[in-house]
Amino acid sequence: MLNKAPSNVSFPKLEEDVLKKWEEIDAFQKSIDNREGSKEFTFYDGPPFATGLPHYGHLLAGTIKDIVPRFWTMKGFKVDRVFGWDCHGLPVENEVEKILNISGKKAIDEVGVEAFNNKCREIVLRYTGEWEKTVKRMGRWVDFKKGYKTMDLDFMESIWWVFKQLWDKDLIYKGTKVVPFSAALGTALSNFEAGQNYKDVQDPAITILFKLIDDDAYMAAWTTTPWTLPSNLALCVGPDIDYVKVLDKETGKKIYFAQARLSVYSKKKEFEILETVKGSQLKGLKYEPLFDYFADLAEDGAFQILNDNYVSTDNGTGIVHTAPSFGEDDNRIVKEAGLKLDACPLDNEGLFIDPVTDYKGQFVKDADKLIIRRLKDEGKLFDHSQIVHSYPFCYRTDTPLLYKSISSWYVNVESFKDKLVASNKNIRWVPEYIKEGRFGNWLEGARDWAISRSRSWGTPLPIWENNTNGKRICFGSVEELEKISGKKINDLHREFVDPITFTVDGEEGEYVRVTEVLDCWFESGSMPYAQKHYPFENVKWFEENFPADFIAEGIDQTRGWFYTLVVLGTALFEKNPFKNVIVNGMILAKDGFKMSKSKKNYPPAEDVLNEYGADALRLFLINSPVVAGKDLKFSEEGVKDLIRAVILPLWNSYSFLTTYSHVDGWGPEKGLQKSENQMDQWILSKLQSLIEQVDTEMQNYNLNKVVPPLVDFVGYLTNWYIRLSRRRFWKSENDGDKFQAYSTLYQVLVTFSKVMAPFLPFLTDYIYCHLTKDDATETFESVHLNDFPQPDKSLQNKELELKMDLVRKAVELGRGLRAKHQLKTRQPLQSVTVVAQDKNNKQYFIELNELIKNELNVKEVVVSNDESELVHRSAKPNLKLLGRMYGKQMKEATVLIKELDEETLVSLSSGGTVNILDKELGEEHVLIELSPKEGFVVDSDQGVTVALDTDLNDDLKKEGLARELVNRIQNLRKDASFEVSDKINITLNGDDAINESLKIYGDYLKNETLATNLDMGILPDKSDISESYDIDGIKVNIAVTRN
Repeated sequence: MLNKAPSNVSFPKLEEDVLKKWEEIDAFQKSIDNREGSKEFTFYDGPPFATGLPHYGHLLAGTIKDIVPRFWTMKGFKVDRVFGWDCHGLPVENEVEKILNISGKKAIDEVGVEAFNNKCREIVLRYTGEWEKTVKRMGRWVDFKKGYKTMDLDFMESIWWVFKQLWDKDLIYKGTKVVPFSAALGTALSNFEAGQNYKDVQDPAITILFKLIDDDAYMAAWTTTPWTLPSNLALCVGPDIDYVKVLDKETGKKIYFAQARLSVYSKKKEFEILETVKGSQLKGLKYEPLFDYFADLAEDGAFQILNDNYVSTDNGTGIVHTAPSFGEDDNRIVKEAGLKLDACPLDNEGLFIDPVTDYKGQFVKDADKLIIRRLKDEGKLFDHSQIVHSYPFCYRTDTPLLYKSISSWYVNVESFKDKLVASNKNIRWVPEYIKEGRFGNWLEGARDWAISRSRSWGTPLPIWENNTNGKRICFGSVEELEKISGKKINDLHREFVDPITFTVDGEEGEYVRVTEVLDCWFESGSMPYAQKHYPFENVKWFEENFPADFIAEGIDQTRGWFYTLVVLGTALFEKNPFKNVIVNGMILAKDGFKMSKSKKNYPPAEDVLNEYGADALRLFLINSPVVAGKDLKFSEEGVKDLIRAVILPLWNSYSFLTTYSHVDGWGPEKGLQKSENQMDQWILSKLQSLIEQVDTEMQNYNLNKVVPPLVDFVGYLTNWYIRLSRRRFWKSENDGDKFQAYSTLYQVLVTFSKVMAPFLPFLTDYIYCHLTKDDATETFESVHLNDFPQPDKSLQNKELELKMDLVRKAVELGRGLRAKHQLKTRQPLQSVTVVAQDKNNKQYFIELNELIKNELNVKEVVVSNDESELVHRSAKPNLKLLGRMYGKQMKEATVLIKELDEETLVSLSSGGTVNILDKELGEEHVLIELSPKEGFVVDSDQGVTVALDTDLNDDLKKEGLARELVNRIQNLRKDASFEVSDKINITLNGDDAINESLKIYGDYLKNETLATNLDMGILPDKSDISESYDIDGIKVNIAVTRN
């Protein structure tokens, strides 16, 4: 027999107990070992940094990474899950800089690479214990013991192999380009790193006058980066843009503007147009340098006007200040003009250096005000205002990025961009729009990838350069370097490989390693190969299991890990490295802003887990728009709501079964019975359909489509099946119908536990194990060692499901009408009329009229196909949707919508459409109002109309009062902790209305409350529990005593 569920349950405590059991039986490893020899399902786990604690974004991605492998394991696949750690790069270096109280590359060099890297090693895995604890507490099964680390020798050697493959394909080159540069870090960033942290900022917007040499006139150029003006080497205009020379009547100066921009400046000043020219006519004109720091470059072609079609008249003056060292387009334009010009007076901390002596040692952004003041004093500042615009910030230090000309190593991504696009075609993206949208657009505009960093803690570039002739040798393995250098290598970090030098016979000079390390995104993008030390080991396994079946991360990784995986996989093998990817959205605080420790605008994850449990948190996260790539505002109330709506009802279903079956000594060992009861058949059929749906959607990775029906099923089970079947479990005699009910609910809970197991791993395992301990057909120690259920076609009855869905809809509408019109559920009504707009469905309501009668607490159910006697429909336009659609025709459309006949409006309510002025309108476009006849309240939805008769006679009121009394007595039973089978004695003392009601309904009250005696009069001196009530103005005292 089944043991009774505990009367009180703490879900966090239950989960801790399940965790202990998993550890004792080594459940995770068993789930893998049980599938030994089966086909493998390959999953790549993107490596987080262990320098910080896991946040809700990690928990969300981790939950998705747990659900999908659990499902495929239950489908019969062997699914290894290995955790990984991102060990190198700026996040780690930042932490060490804080510890050492230093900042920037220069300070690191003073500490020394060896000492600095040793400190990085010490702290890089600082929080692995906390990570492991939190990941396990969330119920995620993943192997930490075999986890990979990007700083391990084997991992780094595979990275060198990846780099060497690209080198051999001529996809690696060194070049000087204008790239995003973090002055705080002293290193360049890649374009996708620069795109991760844009902010709206206020910057100066100034218009400067450049004096032409051969014309008594000025060129007016606009910029939001005054600090770049000392490096101005050219001006650029659009060849086909019209420019005007105007006379500034206030100053007498003649100034050139784009004609399209003159109106902006005319608001402040008065101009007279002197002449109009094309930008092509201005090409080649020379002007005086704004500053004299680089005046000597005039001999090399600086300080002239260039042409380019990128110039627009969307803002500024239509004349672009050009500093080739600080602008990507600036650099391109100058090079395309055949000029070799460079003026980059900044160091790697963003400070001015010689020859810009006036601002030497100042951070460039701090120099803005001084430069503007000087220009004003010299009469070169024409206009000064402020602008709010979006600007990139360093995603690690939250400081503004600079765009700066710098020498770096690149992957020539643009040379195989078409192959990237082709690779993307073979990936299933969930949500699908990311494939051609956010990710596809990024691939279309892919730029060469700057992969080198001027830092210390990372995988060194495996390039050695001859210090005499400049020749370079790239290494792809430890063995290659050991062979040529004669040195034994046990570590590939800078302090070990930088000292290695060698010579080559027949060549002058010595080979020395280049100084840079690799971008840590290159490392994480190499994890499919490096985690297995490919190609030095595991070649057969890799070739059989590449590409991966599945990966998952947040939407920010479309320009991060997803991108680098695709770039390297395509470059190496011309393959997309993963077949399926789920992209989750971002989790924000409840206030809609980014979660912030300082603002304390979110509850700590540990507190939520301790208070509500991991199942509740998991379900909240995956039953939300965030699994469809949208943002989610985290809400502790939302977690509680899922407990109330799903977890507690599921527990109560389990508790209900064990409580009543325990009374009768029933258990699965007595044998499960096939039921002829229609409710049993319905819930079993509904379960089979659910299995089909979950299986299909999970195989398509549509978590956003699979979780809602799981949640809905709990509602079907508790709010419909159990509630409507409750009396069958209450029967005192052990008849066949009761045992059929036990058998059905048992089968449903056991099977549903398997279906729900990947999503609620703790509660489902608890329920499964406690239900099946005596079931010889269920032999597994954990629900997670089972196969995923197959739908039993013999139990499916689609017609019955449709029938019950329609009846549920009618009941739902009736309950809604009661709530809306304050008609208490316990107050009987005379009748309900149900109209089936589809005549084929009328019979369903007739067959199940008793069910409708009981659920809506009415005396009679009238079923009809004609609602004209009950309600009149009228329509008006939904202006929010139709205003834009019709524009000037809205008035005419309104008239036509209001004239729609009853038949058309009924069709619209059932999902039909209507053509109004050549536009197809559906139900959402038209607001349909129902006007019921007197004495009725009416509502309609999905082809079903329900009308409640609201007139109450005396007999109905007496019965309603009796039902209220039953409710109060049942609550007293519960408050007194009576068993469900306990018999009781009841004494009532109240108004005359109480006596009148119980004359008719006294036996009903006794049957419902398991009362042996019902007395009217003075309450006894002693009772187990008593209470006084006011029921709609009718006073009553009740005493209850257990027999």
